[in-house]
Amino acid sequence: MDDNSSEKNIPVSKNYQENIEYLNRELGVPDSFDIVLREMSIGGKRVAIYSVNGMVNSQVASYILDALIDLERSDLIVNALDKLVKGRIVNLQVSEVQTMDKVFYFVLSGPMAIFVDGQDKAIIVDVRSYPGRMPQEPDIERVTRGSRDGFTETLVMNTALIRRRLRDPKLRMKLVQVGGRSKTDVCIAYIEDITNLEMVKKIQKDIQGIKIDGIPMAEKSVEEFILGSKFWNPYPRVRYTERPDVAAIHLLEGYVVIIVDTSPSVMIAPSTFWSHVQHAEEYRQEPIVGAYLRWIRFAGIFAALFLLPLWLGAALNPQLLPESIQFIGVTEPAKVSLLIQVLLAEIGVDLLRLGTIHTPGPLGTALGLIAAFMLGDIAVKVGLFTPEVVMYIAIVSVGTFATPSYELGLANRLSRLFLIIMTGLFNFIGFWIGAAAVFFLLWRTKSFGVPYLWPLLPFDAKAMKAIIVRSPVPIANKRPSILKPQDKDRQPRGGGN
Repeated sequence: MDDNSSEKNIPVSKNYQENIEYLNRELGVPDSFDIVLREMSIGGKRVAIYSVNGMVNSQVASYILDALIDLERSDLIVNALDKLVKGRIVNLQVSEVQTMDKVFYFVLSGPMAIFVDGQDKAIIVDVRSYPGRMPQEPDIERVTRGSRDGFTETLVMNTALIRRRLRDPKLRMKLVQVGGRSKTDVCIAYIEDITNLEMVKKIQKDIQGIKIDGIPMAEKSVEEFILGSKFWNPYPRVRYTERPDVAAIHLLEGYVVIIVDTSPSVMIAPSTFWSHVQHAEEYRQEPIVGAYLRWIRFAGIFAALFLLPLWLGAALNPQLLPESIQFIGVTEPAKVSLLIQVLLAEIGVDLLRLGTIHTPGPLGTALGLIAAFMLGDIAVKVGLFTPEVVMYIAIVSVGTFATPSYELGLANRLSRLFLIIMTGLFNFIGFWIGAAAVFFLLWRTKSFGVPYLWPLLPFDAKAMKAIIVRSPVPIANKRPSILKPQDKDRQPRGGGN
C-alpha cells in the first residue's frame, strides 16, 4: 500500500495487517487517545473496529460487538461481509466502502468502521452520538407565542427539525463536504418542484468549489466563499436564522436553505434588504396586529439609521429650523464639539455591548447599570455630553436592537456612523450625499443575482404591498416572482375563503 498519506482513493486491502498499519499511522494510533482500535478474533478471523471516543453510542456499540462475537467460523468463510451486514446488523444504517479516504471520513464523522481479514471492503455502521445540546428557543429570535425549539450545532438534528415541519417527499437535502482537512458537512436544502433548480446548481457548484483546509467558523466562512467578501459593503447578502419554522416557510416560498454542521444558524439564500426586517412574531398575531408591529419595527429601523444624523445637522444649523421646532437643538453646549460627542457616545455604546457579551451573566446587569450611570449622569455633569446627545443615542440604540436581523443592525450602525461624519463635516449637504451613497450601495448589491432592494427596485407593486402590510395567510397566494419558482402559486385562488 502506498505510504503517501496525501494520495486519495487508496483501496482497502485484503491484507488485514497492511490495513491496520496504514490506518494506525494516518489516524495516529496510539498517539491520539480518542481514536479507539479494538482487535479481536471471531470465528478464527481477525477483526478490527475503529471509532472515535465520545462520538459513539456505547449501548449500540455493545450490541454490535455481541452480534459479532456470536458468529461462527463458517459464517466468515464465504460472503463474510454480507453475513455481517445482512444477517447480524439488521436495525442500523450500514454501508460498505472500498477506499481509505471514505473510511477516514466516516470514522472521523462518528460511525464505526469494521475490517475483516481477507476482505477488501470496510463495513461502516452508523452508531454516532454527537455531543450537543437539545433544541431550545434562540435568544435573538424570541416570540411571545409559537414554537420554542431552535437549531442546534448538530446537522442531523437540524434537518430533522425541518423535516418535522415539511413532510414533503420533494424536499431535498443534498450533502457536500467542505475543507480539505475538516471535511465539514454542508447540507443544501430545497423543494425540488418549487425552487429554481438553476439557482440550486449554482449554489452547490460554488460550495463544492471551496478550496480551504477547514471552515471552523462554519456558515460565515461558507458565505464569504460563495458570495465573495466585499470589504466596503457591510450589508448581509444572506439571511441567518436559528428558527426551524422560519427556515421551513422560506423553503415553501422557493428559497434555498444552507445548513453547516457545528453551527446553530442556517443561511437562507438569496436575500434582500426586506428579508431582514421581518420577524416571526408578526405572523403569530392577528394580521392587523402583525402589520402594526411591522410598522413600529420599520420606524425603529429608520430612526436607527437616520435620526441621529438628522438631529446633528439640525443642532449644528439651528437657523435653518422653523421657530416651532428649534427646541430640538442643544440648550446647554458642552465643552466638546457636538460631532465628537456623538462619535464618543456611539463608541461607548458599542463598548458597552461588547463588554456585556464577554461578561458573565450575573455581572452583565451590574455592568449595564455602571455604564448607564457613567454615561447618562456623570458625563453630562462634567460637561462631556449634552443631555440631548444621551437621549438620541438611547433612541437609536433601541431602534438598532429592534432590528430583527442582528447583521442588518450592525450594517445600519456603520452606515449611521458614515452619515454622522458626513453631516458633521458638511452639514445637511453632507447628509444628503451620504444618504445617496448608502442608497447607491444598496441598489448595486445583489444576492445570487437577486437585486437587494427588490421589490422597491425593480418595483413590484404586489410584492411591495406584501412587505408593507402583513397580509392574511389565506390570501397570500403567490411566491416571490424574483426567485423564478417552478410553482408560482402557494394555494388555489380564493383558497381559505
